[in-house]
Amino acid sequence: MQFRRLEDADLSGKTALVRVDFNVPRCEDGTISDDTRIQAALPTIRAIREAGGKVVLLSHFGRPNGEAKAEFSLKFLLPVLEQHLGEVIGFTGGDDPVSIKENITLLENTRFHPGETKGEDALAKEWAKLGDIFVQDAFSASHRNHVSSAGLANYLPAYAGLAMERELDHLSQALENPASPVLGVVGGAKVSTKIDLLSNLVEKLDMLAIGGGMANTFLAAQGYDVGKSLCEHDLKDTALKIMDTAHEQNCRILLPIDVVAATEFAAHAPHRVCGLDEVGENEMILDAGPETVNGLADAIDRAKTLIWNGPLGAFEIPPFDTSTFEAAQYAAKRVKRNGLIAVAGGGDTVAALKHAGAAQDFTFISTAGGAFLEWMEGKSLPGVEILTGEVS
Repeated sequence: MQFRRLEDADLSGKTALVRVDFNVPRCEDGTISDDTRIQAALPTIRAIREAGGKVVLLSHFGRPNGEAKAEFSLKFLLPVLEQHLGEVIGFTGGDDPVSIKENITLLENTRFHPGETKGEDALAKEWAKLGDIFVQDAFSASHRNHVSSAGLANYLPAYAGLAMERELDHLSQALENPASPVLGVVGGAKVSTKIDLLSNLVEKLDMLAIGGGMANTFLAAQGYDVGKSLCEHDLKDTALKIMDTAHEQNCRILLPIDVVAATEFAAHAPHRVCGLDEVGENEMILDAGPETVNGLADAIDRAKTLIWNGPLGAFEIPPFDTSTFEAAQYAAKRVKRNGLIAVAGGGDTVAALKHAGAAQDFTFISTAGGAFLEWMEGKSLPGVEILTGEVS
């Protein structure tokens, strides 16, 4: 994928408006429980400073719904950023360019302005006065047509920050120009939330493994009795259409061939491994069985590129995390030993792979959530589109 990178920008003596994602989780005492997103932003900030530029940071935090609410203020980030960057960090509401005095300035929560989420042109024009270029470094916000995610590009030349570059390069490698064969693993609770994703992937992949609760819908569509399992019976035709499209596109669908069933959804509930035609009327399918995992491992062996979104079972409660754990561990080994390109993304996916102890061995883990899914669905992302084409 061709897009404008930070290295293409003239930064010396310029002020860069940098869209970062500081929507970080906080503990009850106000401390940050996971600073991954802050760490991801630091290289871009440092690169701009080293090139002689100034930085104005823009981020949302929570959902203040266009109102200035103290509990959603970004002031809590100032000491954290100063510690990491070794500079005094300015802070402003961004209403006056004269208020930008420090070399690095943090703008107050962008969502305190009602025009932010509406993509209001007047607000974009006002914020654009604060700088000379726009650097989009928050892939996680790139699916939103907000002022701070895309609208600023109407008035400033736009470039990808270093975190954005890394995200786009890895996703392009996995889906736009992948090493074949390409295997996709898609899990999760419901088909209804991932119809667009599945429909897009079966036209691009060589193999697609479907797991989690959504696999039950496909099994039921094929005539299997899934008992009391989570299942969207009304999507039978949708499931069959996806399978038909996969057949037409020479994409092999991999569904469970054995399952782990239980009568209650609880940790360490009595359970058993059984065939697809052996699920009792009072049982729920809560995980894929060992033969299914073996089949997925064979597919991983054949693949040169793996794209993973969603768990294969109820990974939050043991022992129904077994299939996700074993498949993730196997994929991680193939990355290290065979050079498999393995890219994963989505909230539950990241949690599941970390739980399996495999996340650090994957080629790339995206924490973008909604933006990752929309990219995989083949949708246009406003915050990415502004980085392509000529600078006006």
